[in-house]
This record gives sequence, C-alpha cells and structure tokens, in this order.
Amino acid sequence: MTLINSVATWLMKKRMHQIELFMKYPNEVQEEWFEKLISGAESTEWGKSHYYKSIENLSQFKEQVPIQTYDTLKPYIERMLKGEQNVLWPSEIKWFAKSSGTTNDRSKFIPVSEEALEECHFKGGKDMLTMYFNNRPDSKLFTGKILTLGGSHQVSQLNADTFFGDLSAVIMMNLPLWAQFYRTPHLDIALLDNFEEKIEKMARATIDSNMTGISGVPTWNILLFKRILEITGKDNLLEVWPNLELYFHGAVNFTPYREQFKKLIPDREMYYLETYNATEGFFGIQDQEEPGEMLLMLDYGIFYEFLPIENLHKENPETLTLDEVQLGENYALIISTNAGLWRYLIGDTIRFTSLAPYRIQITGRTKHYINAFGEEVIVDNADRALEEACRQTGAIIQEYTAGPVYFSDNKGGGHEWIIEFDKKPAEFERFVDLLDETLRKLNSDYDAKRFKDMALHRPLVHVAPRGTFFKWMKEKGKLGGQHKVPRLANNREYVDSILKYLN
Repeated sequence: MTLINSVATWLMKKRMHQIELFMKYPNEVQEEWFEKLISGAESTEWGKSHYYKSIENLSQFKEQVPIQTYDTLKPYIERMLKGEQNVLWPSEIKWFAKSSGTTNDRSKFIPVSEEALEECHFKGGKDMLTMYFNNRPDSKLFTGKILTLGGSHQVSQLNADTFFGDLSAVIMMNLPLWAQFYRTPHLDIALLDNFEEKIEKMARATIDSNMTGISGVPTWNILLFKRILEITGKDNLLEVWPNLELYFHGAVNFTPYREQFKKLIPDREMYYLETYNATEGFFGIQDQEEPGEMLLMLDYGIFYEFLPIENLHKENPETLTLDEVQLGENYALIISTNAGLWRYLIGDTIRFTSLAPYRIQITGRTKHYINAFGEEVIVDNADRALEEACRQTGAIIQEYTAGPVYFSDNKGGGHEWIIEFDKKPAEFERFVDLLDETLRKLNSDYDAKRFKDMALHRPLVHVAPRGTFFKWMKEKGKLGGQHKVPRLANNREYVDSILKYLN
C-alpha cells in the first residue's frame, strides 16, 4: 500500500503541472475546447440543424444557438433515451444521469457520453486527489479505503441498452478497476434503492474497515455517521476509524454542517475538500487548504459562458466569456459539453473570487431565491446570515428552508423560516435578530425593504423537531443521492408543505 501511495503521488504531480498550465493560459484553453466541441458535433442532427460547419467564432455560435434549458433539449434527450444516436453528440450515449436538483417531482435525464465520463467526471475525481496530495504530500490516503455514499442505479425500461441512475451511481458503475479497489462498500450495498436499508447496511459493512477518506453529500453522510456511532457505542468517528484524514463534499453549502462535522470528527488536521460536481458536469475543485472557493476546471471538455443574473429573464441576453467576468458579480452558469448540452442553463449561480487564476463560489440557484418584494435574497445571503447567527449564539443548524409571507389586509410581508437545529441557540430571539441584521448588512435591497417594517417585517422563524426534514424528504421519495432540501423559494410551496409536520 505504501508503494502504491508513492506511485500515485508521483502521477498526481505530473497532472498538477497540467493544471498549472490552464491556470496560466485559461482563455486559450477555453478557445481550444470551443473549437473541439463545435467541430466534433458538426455531423450530429443538432450540429446540422444549427449549421455548425459554418461557425467560425463565438459570436456566430451565439447567433445560431439560443440559450437552452432542459425543456428545450428534452425532445432530443427523449429520443436518445429510446436508443437513437448522433442526435446531440456523435459518440454512442447509453448512460443518463437522473437528476431532479431539488424535491421537484419532475426528473431530468442528462446524457453522459464516454467522453464526459473519462474527460470530465473521472478526470475530476482524479484531480480531487491531485489537489489534496499537492497540499498534503505526506498523506496516507491510499493505505486505506474511501467510503462513498451515493445514489441508486436503475435500468431504463425504454430500451434494454439504455441505463440511468443518480450521477454517483452512474460513475460507480463505470469506475476503472483501481478506483473500485479503493472505494467501499461493495456495489450491491452502495446502489441500494432503499435509502434507510442502505444506511444500515453501509454502517455495518464499514465499521471494521480502515477508512482514510469519505465522499458524499453532508446531509446524508451525517445520518450514516450517527448510525455508526449508535451501533459501536463510540463518541466520535475517530474512535471507529483512527486513520480518517479526508472528506470530499459537494452539492450543498458545507457551512451549516461544519460544526456538526467538528463534533463527529474532532481532529484539527482533518481535511475538508469541496467540489462542484453537478449532474451536468464537473466544474470546480477546492485547490487551496483554506475553504471558501474552488478553482474553475477549464480542461474537462466544457466551454463556459456567464450570464449576469440581472439579465436572466431578458430576451436573447448577452453572455460573457472568462476574460469579461468581474469579481463579486452574480452569474448564471451556461455550459456547452462533450455530452451534447449546448449553451445549457444549468440553474446554478456563481461568483468569481479570483481572476488569476479563476476561482469561484456557488451562490445559489436561479430558481432558489426570495424576491416577492424586490429584496433579491439569494442562498448565499441566507447561508452567511445563518452562519453569523449561529456563531454568536452557539447554535448548530441541521437543515433549513424559507419562503415569503405575503401582504394581508392588516399586515406587511416578510420571510418565514423553518430551521431544524442540531443544537438550539442559547437565546432564540437574539438568533432571529442576528439573522435579520446580517441579512440587512449583506443585502441592500433587503435592508431597504426592512426600513421601519414598511415592506418586510422581522423574520418569522419556526423551530422544527429533529427529523422533520428527513420525514419530508422521505415522503417526497427524495432520500439520499444528490437530492437536497431547497433552501429558498419565491413561493410558499415548500414552507407550507413542511409546516404540516410541525402541527
């Protein structure tokens, strides 16, 4: 194992040199990928109908290909699900990553080509390790196993040769042998559909392993960790897995979970590495030891465009390329990929924290915000305000969601929050005040609407009993995998639904 660890470290140093090249020449790398994608798809049905052979520059591409959503690409994808090929991308596509993004009932089926698996998702997985070993050269990660808690796998009923499942399941089913050797538990447990059964079997299958790393969505990992501690009677995970050194996380903001993880893994040297691995592609990896931003990965077969969020609902809005973006601005992410997603609006919003190299933070979703009164509160505002309120009151949050309170005859509007605490605040009313005050500092539109309670009154906060959000997600059939609680909504759909569990 020690020899393998040394060989892996050497290989990753070579890859680090390639990463440093695209950090140094980002625009050139993106231009090269743009040309590869366009030329590669010329003979596809999509490429022919959008005259890809005539495209000589980005301006022409924008003119000939409008910004796409899942709904506009859905007719093409449905044909691909039935087995048709050369529709959006030239190589054979038989795998589809099933995603709903939130608790919405409608599922999306994102095509996953061989190129997307190899050049994007697998490459991203290897680069996570590369970043880690670059920052922790003395790591002993490969002397043990890496626990992966992902989704479920199904076989499509539309075509015997077409497969779909959560992205994590698609990746696990196609991993190279060396990666399968290091991940645990066995696939017959990892891909179970029943999430509660999966948690129980994973806990019992991994207790006696030499676990050095963990990968997964924080929400679901915490449930697994707590079950392991219940079974073993231990106080923390280091008593179960003394060689644990690394946690890969993504899909949701880690801030609300950080204090819980410190309790579960009480080791200051424990390394937390954030990734931005969406169903549509692998976009970012934390390349520095300090958390808070991720390096935008530019050589994964993805061409990026950035839409200023204030232009999101305009007709034919103008997008920006890397060399045009500015620090601190909110952008909707638009991608063209080596799986046939063309100028695809994925629904995430980001901001740049550095332009040399390009580093980003995820700020929310294009549909997850509250703007019922012109306040424009985004998920990033909410996460940061809650973090400050927790810091000053000693609270630890498990889950939360929020939505608007509409004007009535005698009352103004406001925001209604439902929060499930792992540790309740010492002073609840002060917690609410700090939440409100921090939001006002972070968001001038919110602050203006809160002036003398003229448009928005003080937040209404409900404390949810432990397990509330789990029960709600279970009822929706959204346990495990990449499913996550919607943080904000511009309507009362989620708030009203969850409030029923509080009565």
